[in-house]
Amino acid sequence: MSSDVNVGIIGTGFMCVAHSFGLRNCVPVWNTARRPVMKCVASRREESAMEAAKTQGWQEYSTDWRTMVRRDDIDLVDICTPNFMHVENVLEAAAAGKDIICEKPMANDLEGARKMLKAVKEAGVNAMCGFTYRQAPAVKLAKRMIESGELGEIRHVRAAYLQDFIMDPQFPLIWRLKKENAGSGALGDIGAHITDMARFLVGDIASVSGTLETFIRERPKETPAGGAKLTDRAGSSEMGQVTVDDASIWCARFANGAIGTFEATRFAGGRKNYNSFEINGSKGSIAWNFEDMNYLKYWRAGEGAVQGFRDVLATTENTPGFENWWPDGHIIGYGECFVNEIKEMMDAIEENRDPEPGFEDGVKCQAVLDAVARSDEDRCWVNVEE
Repeated sequence: MSSDVNVGIIGTGFMCVAHSFGLRNCVPVWNTARRPVMKCVASRREESAMEAAKTQGWQEYSTDWRTMVRRDDIDLVDICTPNFMHVENVLEAAAAGKDIICEKPMANDLEGARKMLKAVKEAGVNAMCGFTYRQAPAVKLAKRMIESGELGEIRHVRAAYLQDFIMDPQFPLIWRLKKENAGSGALGDIGAHITDMARFLVGDIASVSGTLETFIRERPKETPAGGAKLTDRAGSSEMGQVTVDDASIWCARFANGAIGTFEATRFAGGRKNYNSFEINGSKGSIAWNFEDMNYLKYWRAGEGAVQGFRDVLATTENTPGFENWWPDGHIIGYGECFVNEIKEMMDAIEENRDPEPGFEDGVKCQAVLDAVARSDEDRCWVNVEE
């Protein structure tokens, strides 16, 4: 069996750039037994596909993603398309017997996510859901501390993902602001990340009570041109309806008895990518913020007058997820999380196991998001479907 894993990627936007970074750098850092080969990038727009191949290091490009998926020389399909395309992309890739990486959220709704999980299970392929922030060494350290009992009984979870990139009323009506394309707004886009993070660290969420809000309900329709960056987007003189939430806030009860609060918004002025959590236990607390991603804040009970949060550096050889990176104290960033993600996928293929996070995690996250949306509609607590 060849050690090469030929990858075909669908989509040429921001996530294509990030995933390409991970694919290019996986072997130099981790020297994995399976070695990703950047075989082909697919986009309906030939200009975009050609540019992505040239700038990101793909050997070939295609304007027909279905044909690419069915090619015998493609082993792994990496899906970086808008949310509404995920179900179709995954079903096609699973039917072709390809291993899969799919960006989050898995689908626009729980039904679609379950359909995707069923397809990969029946096909017997390895499938990962792209909750990339799990791959930060500080987050892996937090997981180890919780599992070891260092924090004691977990009682509180606070999670917030705050951005401000659509505060300008003239920011155009991109696909992320249309329900038919995105499923939801801040809830599914960034709320999915903090939901998965909380599940990863603390456990399943049993019930939620939430509210959604849209502050700007009309925006200029997007012009056809636009690059990978959100700042490349431009609007026309014609207006269109925003059909998703700008902000979402919800409370949660975990299956293990802990309680939590969650906030996801694109209207937090001054916050660019403030993905954060704080977890309080009977013996200690931890806190993390992606904008200072290499440190985990830790408070331990019983230290008398000197007790308080301390900064724990999470870039040492003893920190999971950092072992093969730089010498101690040499920090890493956003792109390195994608390198770690690809490493996990290569290991899963080599070991013929489900990667972490897998599609089961994606479905469970979607179940929480759907419950939050139903809670907003019904104005009551809603149980999360299993």
